[in-house]
Amino acid sequence: QVQLVESGGGLVQPGGSLRLSCVASESIANNYLMAWYRQFPGKPRDFLAHISTKGDTDYAERVKGRFTISRDNAKNTVYLQMNNLTPEDSAVYYCNAHRLIPMAVFWGQGTQVTVSA
Repeated sequence: QVQLVESGGGLVQPGGSLRLSCVASESIANNYLMAWYRQFPGKPRDFLAHISTKGDTDYAERVKGRFTISRDNAKNTVYLQMNNLTPEDSAVYYCNAHRLIPMAVFWGQGTQVTVSA
């Protein structure tokens, strides 16, 4: 099964930016839809964005215009660029890989993002 390792989280001031990275242990080029979710304490994971194998993207309304998902298949990596962050964006962010054939879903271990002055 694919292993996903997120990085790039940390502490940032309101209005700042972060770029999260998620590196997969195998090629994601043609067989994986990739996505980012986040989770607040005691809440279920919320969808943020996904990117298809062709690079088509979709976003949750709450982050549209502030967050950008992208993928570099040559590096087996998916990114989440987050701009204009607010304290309400503080959460654990998770990378998600949806394998098409055979169908399966994988999660990274999560990376903490804290937005605070």
